[in-house]
Amino acid sequence: MKVLFSLVRGSFTAVMLFLVISSCKSTKVVTDGTVNANLTAKTIIKQHYQNQLDFKTIRGKLKIDYSDGSTEQSVPLTLRMEKDKAIWVSAPLGIVKAYITPGRVSFYNKLQNEYFDGDFTFLSNMLGTELDFNQVQNLLLGQALIDLKEGKYDTQIANDSYQLKPKKAAELFKILFQIEPKNFKMASQQLSQPLKKRLLQINYTNYQKIGNWILPNLIDIAATDGNVQSKIAIEYRNIEFDQELRFPYKIPNGFKEIVLKEVDL
Repeated sequence: MKVLFSLVRGSFTAVMLFLVISSCKSTKVVTDGTVNANLTAKTIIKQHYQNQLDFKTIRGKLKIDYSDGSTEQSVPLTLRMEKDKAIWVSAPLGIVKAYITPGRVSFYNKLQNEYFDGDFTFLSNMLGTELDFNQVQNLLLGQALIDLKEGKYDTQIANDSYQLKPKKAAELFKILFQIEPKNFKMASQQLSQPLKKRLLQINYTNYQKIGNWILPNLIDIAATDGNVQSKIAIEYRNIEFDQELRFPYKIPNGFKEIVLKEVDL
């Protein structure tokens, strides 16, 4: 992970995460934001998925703050997203661009004349856990990184949210989710590998309503790998839905390819 973070130092960590969502026509639960201790885990999970965003495209601005203990950066980005198909970001003047699709992670950096074009190994290594396009999309939109419908969970009230914990804990991989009661979106999600001293903590500070859509306002991400901790804060600005979008992207000629070292996940 040290190697990967050093690769983006001096440019920006936009690619860092790009770091999700399908349409649903079911009846949605409407609440005043107060937790209901009588709700079962099954009901909470059902409402989380029924309250997913139904959209075609998103465009707007992001403000990214990044720190790793030795480096701090704040970078404005332009975001374009087509549901389930593409995530595109660009720094001012196109100095750094990234383009992510279900089968590809690609970015280039004009400041250092380098590029990466490959699979999700880059993002997975960066965050210490395997990721795919849907998980990156879910992370950005306040949805669970894993399919909660596939497991069984105990629930309790914690921090004015519904906390979900697997009934049967995995031996090597730990997960914990908190779902806020107003929109049934993620309040926080945590994935860890205790034996490898790896932790991915994602906190959603609040949500904003834009027309009929509910989108995170602030996302705080902390990735720990051993003694190395990196923090990323994402703030959404000037978001618009369902506009016609283009995704211009071409790696400039003569750039040096970034070759990743193998990392055991």
